[in-house]
Amino acid sequence: MEHQETEIKQGFFQSATAKMMMVGFLSLILLIPLFFVQDLILERSQRQKEVVEETTSKWGENVYINGPILRIPYKDPLTKKIQLAYFFPENLKSSVNTKMQKPLERSIYKSNVFSSTMQFSGNFSAPNFGKKNIPDENIYWNQAKIVIETNNLKSLKDEVRMKIGTQNLIFEPANSNDNIDGLESQLFDYRTIAGKTTFNFDINVNGSNKIKIIPIGKTSTVKMASDWNSPSFNGFVSPTERNITSSGFTAQWKVLHFNRPFAQQYFESFPNLASYGLETDFITPVNEYQQNERASKYGFLVIGLTFLIFFLIQSISKINIHIFQYTMIGIALVMFYTLLISITEHSSFTFAYSIAGTSVVALITLYSISILKNKKFPIFIGISLSVLYTFIYVIIQLEDYALLVGSIGLFLILAAVMYFSRKIEWK
Repeated sequence: MEHQETEIKQGFFQSATAKMMMVGFLSLILLIPLFFVQDLILERSQRQKEVVEETTSKWGENVYINGPILRIPYKDPLTKKIQLAYFFPENLKSSVNTKMQKPLERSIYKSNVFSSTMQFSGNFSAPNFGKKNIPDENIYWNQAKIVIETNNLKSLKDEVRMKIGTQNLIFEPANSNDNIDGLESQLFDYRTIAGKTTFNFDINVNGSNKIKIIPIGKTSTVKMASDWNSPSFNGFVSPTERNITSSGFTAQWKVLHFNRPFAQQYFESFPNLASYGLETDFITPVNEYQQNERASKYGFLVIGLTFLIFFLIQSISKINIHIFQYTMIGIALVMFYTLLISITEHSSFTFAYSIAGTSVVALITLYSISILKNKKFPIFIGISLSVLYTFIYVIIQLEDYALLVGSIGLFLILAAVMYFSRKIEWK
């Protein structure tokens, strides 16, 4: 009786069901080192972000321009306090030309930076204090200033000068108490330019990542050109015209005052208009760490399909493959991702993927020869793994069609597995 129970017990552990359960459990166990690999990718990506932020902060950060704004003090008839009135241009034309510079390098990390030449022109309409019933004698016309809100003063490459009417104004860092950070002109008497309020000025600045311009003109026109071929237009409104080629892009916006939810003049306090900017991001569509992260998400699929191939070969050929051998194959598959990220940091993702994929496929193929005792099945395994890694690489490179191609590929893989397993005796 005991001998019969022992045979039943041994028979169960030698059955296809038991082997399938052990291989499935091993696949789940291998998710642990796969999660560690994903954490490593996240850690290296975060380190890159920190280094890029540090290096670009010394060159120039995001470029933000809100101006020019005419600011005139007045005395409130009721409170007798000195207040500030802000008037936006009637017309504002901006021409922005951006040229990418040699990437800043620190250790193995690179930061994309640019230099930008920005030309502004337009005119102001006559300030209207009638809405607040401010008498003329309460208006300090001789203490007018032009202010430009910006966040990147240390990266300005030249002095900012404006010609408005007959006045030539020089800008200095703002030190006023109206919560506007940026530049302000010296005092001038607005009455000396009344009726001749056309202006023009240039800003030359270093920057990184993005440019944002606030369309504060009653009619605002912005033209932008750059040699960067991967812009992302994420602003309040999209460009009315755009042209993107491999050598760069051009874009144009036209915004009228009724296209935006803010007025042309403000009294007492200045509004925060940062969310209404025309924004262009100079992005890298998919960087190396994003590609590594996307590749690692297919790790369980690679492990599962590879084990499935070995299990089908074992079932068809009646060759016994020990769980330890499955473990070695699984560890080799996980090693692919550590090789991939380490080589990527010193070269391109494509080169790293080729080296890591070729190494792992060769290792598993050679190991299979010793397991399966012939060359027919190992060659099939090598070809299958090569096709699988190529398929995943194609999916990673695709953006718009990744889900479609991935779904079709998985369907074909399922069909192939069903075809080759149709005659296996599972008893």
